[in-house]
Amino acid sequence: MLYMRVDMNNRIGTGQMMRCLSIADAARTLGEQTTFILADNQAKSLIRRRGHRTIVLRTPWDDKQTELPVLLKVIREHGIRRILVDSYQVTPVFLGGLRKYTEIYYIDDLNAFRYPVDGLICYANYWEKLRHQENYKNVKLCLGTQYTPLRDMFSSCGSKEIKAGVESLLLLSGGSDPYDVLEGILREIHRERYRRINVICGIYYSKYNQLCKKYKKHENVRIYRGIPDIASYMQEADLAISAGGTTLYELCAMGTPAISYSFTDNQIASLEKFNEDGLISYAGDMRKDDVIEHIAGYLEYYGQNQAVRKERSLRMQDFVDGKGALRVAQTLMDRNL
Repeated sequence: MLYMRVDMNNRIGTGQMMRCLSIADAARTLGEQTTFILADNQAKSLIRRRGHRTIVLRTPWDDKQTELPVLLKVIREHGIRRILVDSYQVTPVFLGGLRKYTEIYYIDDLNAFRYPVDGLICYANYWEKLRHQENYKNVKLCLGTQYTPLRDMFSSCGSKEIKAGVESLLLLSGGSDPYDVLEGILREIHRERYRRINVICGIYYSKYNQLCKKYKKHENVRIYRGIPDIASYMQEADLAISAGGTTLYELCAMGTPAISYSFTDNQIASLEKFNEDGLISYAGDMRKDDVIEHIAGYLEYYGQNQAVRKERSLRMQDFVDGKGALRVAQTLMDRNL
């Protein structure tokens, strides 16, 4: 049995839960079950629908000092020998306290402090800048985009067809859209240029009904929320616009050319690196930049440059092969890689 400590809510979004679910799904293909340990019930139904087990601590999701004795009790009662932790709320005291009773594997992309762990997973495209190899001795390290934990649907995508023009546009906002980027893009772009504009809202997007009502008469605009099979929409799209997070790695695996934007600090390093490497263009930070104007400029550029879209698509797929979840699951299960 694998155990994972992770949460999901409207404050922290869905990204961490989704990548842990991908690892759990991969472990199941190897014959191993997974139990998710949660602070509350918010993600319980989602996890159960995916066929995994849950334990609910009934503790504040953002107070690790309160959580620690409750989680330690669960570890002792269930004889947990190893646990994967995925949370930005961890502290040295929390991880150190857990490590006295079980092995700790941690997913990191911040390098916030020297983590007292037994294993460290960092698939961020800027992983080399974090210098984990220098800072962690006698720790199992899984570093690089080969460990990006994506769903199985992204493990064998095949080559992307790059059309002469951009006919299908995909807009993505992640779990929420606190700066109303989706509405801003739809308002400012030339919607009539596209045969289809698919808009995928996250489950915590509060203005879904208003957005649907506003664009219900626009036949080429389709608005969805909480889509489980997002890969098919990425495959259809000639170009995508997305916030930072695991979604960008999914777009890489699919080979779908993309434009990105950020609205939290933890997204910026990854998006700047994607832009620096010439893989995904970065339109800026919603909190201080004129992102919508920059997106409009990139839409013009990509629309007129099939060769650029084709070159980027090929390089994106070389960068992420979609098999990272299986590699992480094998590591957690002590299987040969």
